[in-house]
Amino acid sequence: MEEGKEGKEEAVAAGIVLHDFSGRLGEQRVHFHAMRLRDSLFLWVGAAPALASLAVAMCSPRDGVPVSTSLLGDPSDTASACLAQRLARKTKKQIFVSYNLQNTDSNFTLLIENRIKEEMTAFPEKF
Repeated sequence: MEEGKEGKEEAVAAGIVLHDFSGRLGEQRVHFHAMRLRDSLFLWVGAAPALASLAVAMCSPRDGVPVSTSLLGDPSDTASACLAQRLARKTKKQIFVSYNLQNTDSNFTLLIENRIKEEMTAFPEKF
């Protein structure tokens, strides 16, 4: 038990903050795992443990639209990159997103984004 506590204390000292939350969106239970790093945020979204895609986005001083790219997974699946881009615009941070859901419908991804924004508003220190 003490070993886990020491690990958490080390993570906080290193500037890492972990936050898990979930919600029922439509008919699906969706889980979220946020890891705030010093100047960036890693966000995992999924229904089951998997890391099928990973994208990164960050604001650019030369363009109003954050730049994004896919790091892992099928590059034609833009759900992770689009979500990362929208969150980077909101937070002005470098954002890593792993979107691991089959449903990539724009209305559903908007529900996902709104759920994340709700959590960001409720717990700003975690993001």
